[in-house]
Amino acid sequence: MDTIASLFSFITTPVSWVIVQFHTVYGAIFGPDTGWAWGLSIVSLVILIRICLIPLFVKQIKATRAMQTLQPEMKKIQERYKNDKQRQSEEMMKLYKDAGTNPLSSCLPILAQSPFFFALYHVLNGIASGDTVGVINQSLLESAQKAHIFGAPLASKFLDSADTATKLGASLTDIRVVTAIMIVLMSGSQFYTQRQLMTKNVDTTVKTPFMQQQKMLMYVFPIMFAFFGIRFPVGVLVYWLTTNVWTMGQQMYVIHNNPTPGSKAQAAYLERLTKHVTSHGKTRRRSEKTIVKAIVAKGRDRNDAERQFINALSKAGLAAQADGTVVKGEAQVAAQTEDGAAAPRRQQPKRQTKSQRQSGGPKQADDSTPTTSLEKSDEPQDDKPAAQQASKSGSGARSKAQSGQRKGPQRPKSPSKK
Repeated sequence: MDTIASLFSFITTPVSWVIVQFHTVYGAIFGPDTGWAWGLSIVSLVILIRICLIPLFVKQIKATRAMQTLQPEMKKIQERYKNDKQRQSEEMMKLYKDAGTNPLSSCLPILAQSPFFFALYHVLNGIASGDTVGVINQSLLESAQKAHIFGAPLASKFLDSADTATKLGASLTDIRVVTAIMIVLMSGSQFYTQRQLMTKNVDTTVKTPFMQQQKMLMYVFPIMFAFFGIRFPVGVLVYWLTTNVWTMGQQMYVIHNNPTPGSKAQAAYLERLTKHVTSHGKTRRRSEKTIVKAIVAKGRDRNDAERQFINALSKAGLAAQADGTVVKGEAQVAAQTEDGAAAPRRQQPKRQTKSQRQSGGPKQADDSTPTTSLEKSDEPQDDKPAAQQASKSGSGARSKAQSGQRKGPQRPKSPSKK
């Protein structure tokens, strides 16, 4: 480990300088020789590093999403070459190359932290051996050797002997109890983070080598942390436990707000989004619009959870748009006017009687007051007998139609041919 740490000695001076600056601040509050001052300095170093790695983390998320878009093609390759594993792997790698992504992109944050991790190990190892490293001079070295975290010196290790513990001013029992608890917490947090990724945020419909790799890492990483943890100084354990907790919280945030399509986390997210959108009638955050936009763009390729989301919006009278917004559906819009009131129903015109259709006359303005034979007519007296005869023949035809009898010759359909 010392050889590996020496390879990253170029970054030892910047790391030691950052620790000293934080120690100056916390030392003024808790005292320069306390474990709180040195421990919080290491924690602050982790937070600073992880904040600087946020752009890399965003790039990792984008690469992961690119891998997810390749899931249908991966499934086809698996089915086509299910009996030829070597050809299947070659086609997978070709697919990754054409898409410009890599399944190892999930390891980018860990690889980027490696130089800082080994530089911090080199600094703390120098404190344990009594050597000045970077900007840590003799006075800071003596102050760091006096610092204890829950009874364990900052530079002590689980495998230290009783003589080494005595030189550092602590008991071997305290050192091993504290380091054992921190190793268990460090390995447990790593296992939970990886298990959370595999059980909640993975599309289980497609089995890929990437998923098998992640499943293997879920068990390998905790064992590696436990194996190397007994050789790490307490300060390094503080560093790694802090970065594991940060990773776990960061991943929980991503799974809750931007889950992988086809995963259990997406089904839970869309269920929450359905309740939110149906109660408010719109999508408010940009992340919500982005997810709705992606679901609409899929069309028939939507998974079960996405189809249930679209159907739930439809039942609520809403419709998802291509830009990610949600508007009222066509049925609901047609049932409302511009001021929000219910639109009047369209009334069908009343049917004319048979005599009106045969005579070609217009529909009466008021059906409740039909004209009778007693009303006066403005027609000339010469045409009166013909009009009365037409009225009588019309009333006789109406009574026959009502009684269901059709006697005598049929009348022509068009009055103009009469």
